[in-house]
Amino acid sequence: MNSEYVSPKFFPEDRHTVLIVDDMPDNLALMSGLLKDTYRIKVATSGKKALEIANATNPDLILLDLVMPDMDGYQVCGSLKNNAATRDIPVIFLTASTSSEDEERGLELGAVDYITKPVTPGIVRARVSTHLQLKASADFLRDKSAYLAAEVARQIEQIQAIQDVTIQAMASLAETRDNETGYHICRTQHYVRVLADYLREHPRFAPYLQQKNVIETLFKSAPLHDIGKVGIPDNILLKPGKLTADEFEVMKTHAALGYNSIERAERILGHKTDFLVCAKEISHSHHEKWDGSGYPQGLSGDDIPISARLMALADVYDAMASRRIYKSGMSHDVVRDTIIQGRMRHFDSDVVDAFLAEEDKFLEIFTHFSDKHDASSQEGRE
Repeated sequence: MNSEYVSPKFFPEDRHTVLIVDDMPDNLALMSGLLKDTYRIKVATSGKKALEIANATNPDLILLDLVMPDMDGYQVCGSLKNNAATRDIPVIFLTASTSSEDEERGLELGAVDYITKPVTPGIVRARVSTHLQLKASADFLRDKSAYLAAEVARQIEQIQAIQDVTIQAMASLAETRDNETGYHICRTQHYVRVLADYLREHPRFAPYLQQKNVIETLFKSAPLHDIGKVGIPDNILLKPGKLTADEFEVMKTHAALGYNSIERAERILGHKTDFLVCAKEISHSHHEKWDGSGYPQGLSGDDIPISARLMALADVYDAMASRRIYKSGMSHDVVRDTIIQGRMRHFDSDVVDAFLAEEDKFLEIFTHFSDKHDASSQEGRE
């Protein structure tokens, strides 16, 4: 018998396809005769052929004989259910066996129903129709779920893009007032990621840095470290010479101004987010020092958030290495020596060790995102 039977009647494209599997031609003819006026019929006389047809055509339902040579129905059903391409096709066993153990085994393998021979035509048609309707409903829900998942992913991506643009716009606003270039932002956020990647396995830092998306959040939050400079008067922020003691006290308020502005945004949002929490830590505490002599709170040691400890070294490195209107940039070796001298005074010693281990990457980042083409470049004050 041909491996595919098609009724001479015209079939609309939306007709369901039923694959009938039986090694007995008479049984194939009987089952085909019962269903050919309603469904598109394909037949297979062996388990191997059934699997080939199922993989090639993905039928809507399979009527599967249990007792066949070479591969029995159980083996065929198991192969179908272990294949992602065919596992959702409903399988109805056809068998002369009335053993409840055989029926239980078939259902455990993933079959949806069990019809005993000799078959009753009305029961066969009813059960085939019922399981095709159930499959259609399951397919609809699966497709709907996939669509919703894709839509959620698209919206998350869109929100993420808006967030990234907003961060850059806010950071650029602070830089514009401070006569800085966008390369300071690029460099410092890359320095922070280098330090975080290195310290990710360190026992002191792993509980924080190995949390989901933390390093990426650090990278994206870093540009907001000086957002508070927007609130510093021009005569202080843009002063080319050394600040007086009083002027420096005003300059120091940019850390609290940045923290307060982000906290207000968080209150408007109505709930905390990892990104805003990290941004607050960095903006508020990146001028704190390990020995407690920093500002604005005079935090010391492990009381300083890890995010701010990483940003502190990144910011100092870039400020010292970069050219300002009133000074030349220092060499990498001089900056490195200064950072080493700041161990356990300005910086966490383990963060210094991370810098020393990755100093070639710092120099590479500084060179790649260079300000040398911009003669007016000026990095902001602390």
